[in-house]
Amino acid sequence: MKKIFLILILLSAVITHAQKAENIIVITTDGFRWQEAFKGMDETLAKDKKFNQADSAYIYKKYWADNINERREKLMPFMWSVLAKKGQIYGNRTLGNKVNNANPYWFSYPGYNEIMTGYADTLINSNHYPANPNITILEYLNKQPKIKGKVVAFGAWDAFDNILNEKRAGFPVISAFDKVGGKNPTEKQKLINAMLADSFKPFHDEECLDVFTHYGALDQLKTNKPRVLYISYGETDEWAHAGFYRSYLDAAHQVDAWIKEIWDFVQNDPQYKDKTALVFTTDHGRGDITKSEWTSHGPKIKDASEIWFATMGPQIEAKGEMKNENQLYQNQFAQTMAKIMGYTFEANHPIAKEIPGVVK
Repeated sequence: MKKIFLILILLSAVITHAQKAENIIVITTDGFRWQEAFKGMDETLAKDKKFNQADSAYIYKKYWADNINERREKLMPFMWSVLAKKGQIYGNRTLGNKVNNANPYWFSYPGYNEIMTGYADTLINSNHYPANPNITILEYLNKQPKIKGKVVAFGAWDAFDNILNEKRAGFPVISAFDKVGGKNPTEKQKLINAMLADSFKPFHDEECLDVFTHYGALDQLKTNKPRVLYISYGETDEWAHAGFYRSYLDAAHQVDAWIKEIWDFVQNDPQYKDKTALVFTTDHGRGDITKSEWTSHGPKIKDASEIWFATMGPQIEAKGEMKNENQLYQNQFAQTMAKIMGYTFEANHPIAKEIPGVVK
């Protein structure tokens, strides 16, 4: 009887070990509101001639449904058909489930710092802040013997070189118009680089279109098989600032489709299948539908600290949309990612505790 009991314990340990996340993919889409994430397209904005780009018929045809659950799934089908069923989604404030920035600024660099370091550093108060003095979870993971050299980040915005402190961190950060493939790019990488250089640049030299960030990251995933991959898409924020509601919705819908493409590859690759966690979130919120505010964010914009968080993967219980009244903060994300990978994130600055109940 004792032998049987011992065997069961050993089997349980083996199963638990097998279920541990060996890889993690972290994805952010800049400034995407919780309102669209949880409720789908906003009818008021879709009807407004100032914001619908004279194309309300297109918006309604593509994204409208009377039922709120159908409407949000039209906008973000992967998020609500796969991630919600296999993982956890936080931030539906209509249910009292709240997620907020802990930093007081509610714009990008402070938000990304908070996501990545677990620390709402009030000294980081500008999008032009220099190299981040704080240690990110990506840098921490890159120092772990089993992961070292297998971390890479892609960001549409050139500020990621500083946000992730590429020079100190020791892993590549491919941002904005950086070329992919290094000194010996493949033919596919050469094509990506050529198209990137010749592309339309609506955001000037500071930020490329998301399609280039995506295909560079996807190629990296398929060819070099990183253990830790970060991808930051930016168009949701850019089109919102421009007041282009149709383009804002299309950008979010496209990010959702790209996440599906990434996840489909992951679940059909032996290195990644059932060994990989996914984290999906945003850096800050935006104003409500008040016409002068939904396009903006920052400390003067009411509710712009309201965000959301989603995750799934090994040892992450499938709880779906979190419906309990609760208050979480962005600075809890970094330690949560560490725990998903089986580590405790430590640095020479404060790090908030993980979100309770994410990891079994």
